[in-house]
Amino acid sequence: MVIIMLGDVVGQSGCEAVRALLPGLRRDYRADAVIVNGENSAQGNGILPSSARHLFDSGANVITTGNHVFRRREIYDLLEAEEGIIRPANFSPECPGTGVFRLDLLRRSIAVVNLMGTAGMEPLANPFDTADRILKTLDTPFVVLDFHAETTSEKRAMGFYLDGRVSVVAGTHTHVQTADEQILPGGTAYLTDLGMCGPVHSVLGVKPEQVIARFRNAMPTRFENPAGGPQYVCGLAVTLDDRTGRAAAVERISRFVEPR
Repeated sequence: MVIIMLGDVVGQSGCEAVRALLPGLRRDYRADAVIVNGENSAQGNGILPSSARHLFDSGANVITTGNHVFRRREIYDLLEAEEGIIRPANFSPECPGTGVFRLDLLRRSIAVVNLMGTAGMEPLANPFDTADRILKTLDTPFVVLDFHAETTSEKRAMGFYLDGRVSVVAGTHTHVQTADEQILPGGTAYLTDLGMCGPVHSVLGVKPEQVIARFRNAMPTRFENPAGGPQYVCGLAVTLDDRTGRAAAVERISRFVEPR
């Protein structure tokens, strides 16, 4: 089984990059499933029903999110109704949506789990304890985790904590792809951060001058995506053993949209 995971999709340009490249990626890797982090897929930030539908129509099977998932109220009803969009499971159970989705694929199923780190982030329920609780409820060896976290140390710790118990631990949130893809000793595929899908000449998907201004004067700034320029899609392709669910191969993905 081959699973593709794509990093944070940023704004309209990120959605368009996914639309341009994902069909080809699915063909090239013969992917059985695609998981995309869409928490910033709306213009500005957050996720809207329109941006979620764009990602599904582009070939995503499951959309994960993170700390911006509740930024747009328009998505609340869809989080409750559309099981293919999940939010971090360690948010309060009173929040809209759920943190686990079971994707059925003919002879097998994949459990996709979304968790959020707490180091430098919101004080949510402990993600390690939440992972333990969720794993007790799952009956498939194919378990994929999007761990939306700020620090590399917390992500690395989660990878080793779940090594041998899940198929993949991939980090999101920082929008910069790391170069530490590996198969951990217990057979879990790992990458600290998948990177992002969107404008190359940006600061995490935002116009550089706006971010520079924020750092220089600390004044509130409305962030926008750069107009035009090259776009890319970043993520990970993982090949899993069809019997055990353990990783057999991992490969980072970083592809540019060809200019028209």
